[in-house]
Amino acid sequence: MPETKSNSLSLLALQKFKKNFWGVLSFCFIVFCAFIAVFAYVFAPDNSQNANQMHLSIHSKPPGFKVKMLTIPSHDLSDQSFLSKVFFGEKNTDSEIPIDQYTIENNSLKITPYSEGEIIGASKEIELQSFPKGLTAEGVANKFIKERRFLLGTDKYGRDLLSRMLVGIRISFSIGFVAVLISLILGISLGAVAGYFGGKIDAMIMWLINVTWSIPTLLLVIAITLALEKGFWQVFIAVGLTMWVEVARIVRGQVLSIKQMQYVTAARALGYTNFRILAKHILPNSLAPVIVISAANFAAAILIESGLSFLGIGAQPPMPSWGAMIKDHYSYIILGKAYLAIIPGLGIMSLVMSFMLIGNALRDALDVKR
Repeated sequence: MPETKSNSLSLLALQKFKKNFWGVLSFCFIVFCAFIAVFAYVFAPDNSQNANQMHLSIHSKPPGFKVKMLTIPSHDLSDQSFLSKVFFGEKNTDSEIPIDQYTIENNSLKITPYSEGEIIGASKEIELQSFPKGLTAEGVANKFIKERRFLLGTDKYGRDLLSRMLVGIRISFSIGFVAVLISLILGISLGAVAGYFGGKIDAMIMWLINVTWSIPTLLLVIAITLALEKGFWQVFIAVGLTMWVEVARIVRGQVLSIKQMQYVTAARALGYTNFRILAKHILPNSLAPVIVISAANFAAAILIESGLSFLGIGAQPPMPSWGAMIKDHYSYIILGKAYLAIIPGLGIMSLVMSFMLIGNALRDALDVKR
């Protein structure tokens, strides 16, 4: 009977969630972003590692910018596997040169590099030895000169902004997932122990919670990050270690209430161990608010990472991060190219808002009083 009731309550919560338009829309958007994050290099026009192909001559170009691109292949043969290319990007050592125009004279290829404004760049002759053998100058032009379109334009280093945005989703999702995972492991464990056993154990854990809570989150993250040195995983751990406090307080309050229930008293009378009572009877009935707070923590982790990257102590270059992209281009707002900072800002805002909306939808769906 309890299992049937539990299943019916879960089904009822799912039905209530499906009726929440913004919750379902946010869930679909988050799933879409997660799919893009996993297969970012498949969809990115620049599939080099970290989408880091720089072309300084075409820096800060507007969305939709087009240019002819000459690719000079590298003779270094990469033994990179297909899966490595899909999930971590291609180890691309080819040289790319944006060009204005090219001509074929006496079986040689002459190019005019791309130049800004009315200044015409000096023409250069490209030796055919740089390309695979057996190709004429016309064959080289047909195969290695392609028109490249930058749908979101280029950043101040001439990198494809769309590719950097797509790969940058990974940082936001990774920081949210790892930070929430760490906060759940610590928060649920310490909160459950404090609420169930009480006494000195509860007092000691609450003292630790209050001390951690009193330290400003950003300051604590900065201190932990500096202690662990700058880096990708260090930021994840630092953010996770600052977000467990709220989870612990909620779980402690839930356990204090539930452990007075008759079925818990019956479990003790049957001789069940404390671990089994906590794991099988108390925690499953106290996780609804934890699920809601986890969605909010996911959003908070994304904001914290963006703030750290803006300060220069988050994900380090050349790894793309939306916060770092804002940092690199916020001065362009007054230079008539505000989109360079607005586009990653909109990415952060939309992802954070989606997690907040899905958190609100879960709160409404899991509220049995409604």
